[in-house]
Amino acid sequence: MRRIYLDHNASTPIAAPVARVMQDLIRDAFGNPSSPHWAGRPARAAVETGRRQVAELLGCAPEEIVFTSGGSEANNLALKGLYFARRPTRAQIITTAVEHPAITEPCRFLESLGVRIVRLPVDPTGRIDPEDLRCAITTDTLLVSVMHANNEVGSVQPIAECAAIAREHGVPFHTDAAQSVGKIATRVDDLGVDLLSVAGHKFQAPKGVGALYLRTGTALEPLIHGAGHERGLRAGTESALLAAALGAAAELARDLEPIERVRELRDRLRDSLAAAMGERVVFHGARDAMLPNTLSVSFAGVTGSEVLAALDGVAASTGSACHSGVIELSPVLRAMGVPPEIGQGTVRFSLGRDTTDDEITEVAERLIREPWKTRHAGELRNRPDGRTAVR
Repeated sequence: MRRIYLDHNASTPIAAPVARVMQDLIRDAFGNPSSPHWAGRPARAAVETGRRQVAELLGCAPEEIVFTSGGSEANNLALKGLYFARRPTRAQIITTAVEHPAITEPCRFLESLGVRIVRLPVDPTGRIDPEDLRCAITTDTLLVSVMHANNEVGSVQPIAECAAIAREHGVPFHTDAAQSVGKIATRVDDLGVDLLSVAGHKFQAPKGVGALYLRTGTALEPLIHGAGHERGLRAGTESALLAAALGAAAELARDLEPIERVRELRDRLRDSLAAAMGERVVFHGARDAMLPNTLSVSFAGVTGSEVLAALDGVAASTGSACHSGVIELSPVLRAMGVPPEIGQGTVRFSLGRDTTDDEITEVAERLIREPWKTRHAGELRNRPDGRTAVR
């Protein structure tokens, strides 16, 4: 059985142009970027070229880009850095119930320091209501952090509308854009955000590099103290190799035209399953506001791990885990109100720019011809509120 990779939301292969940039720099840019001599200058040039390329992708000034080790560090720098820069006696941070752990865990840490964390609920498609944000903001609100697109179900949040509400109240707005960069538009002025996190390995750069967009005038306390690298915001000698790789990937990510083909493949997979399996499958997420590469689907009567076990050679992810014989849904599916008997059969297929027609055809055919055995009596029905129940 050939290998088919449909887990691009977890990590992407390094693009060939990115790999070539890295190979050249391993040989030619070994010097310290802070050294003014002949060995350091090529490294500095590589770092600044990468910074400019990331800035062009996001539509900001190069000096507003801070290189990090990835999306998790960028998120931590945004949340903790803003809090420690201001050190308010009373503080509130507003986020959502469907954030990635790279947001939920920094929030949990800040909560231990006395920060009040407000987690906005989501509707059955995984999206927040901007009016809930308006009602939640108080004079104590230090920051609003709402992910741009959900990693599990692909729902895209109304970031521009939410950021406008935060701006009306003079509150900085941060978005974790790890999943959206390279898939949908992420220009910071269009979104209206003050901080935006990027994770390189989600859009064909290597693991271990990311960036934080920081709007001019937004003050942060660094997490890593030392010499004055990255304008004093992140101490440590920059990696010319990784900065240049992120920049090269950003150049590729600016072209969203190939993503339309990915969307067509995703829709073909969804439509094939719906036509052949009917009410035995349930799809999650906001179809009209969703990442073009993501399909979260539940199969009736089986667990997600059983589905993947039957798809030998296909790399994808589940939406639940089994602990001591008990199926535990992901926090995202729980927040969306997905019943456990449905959520346990969830699989996320996330396509990439290199996914082929033949691969989608094969996966669809294998899913359709599998002898899925329904454990639950009755059939799946859609409820008026948008959720799905088993009768």
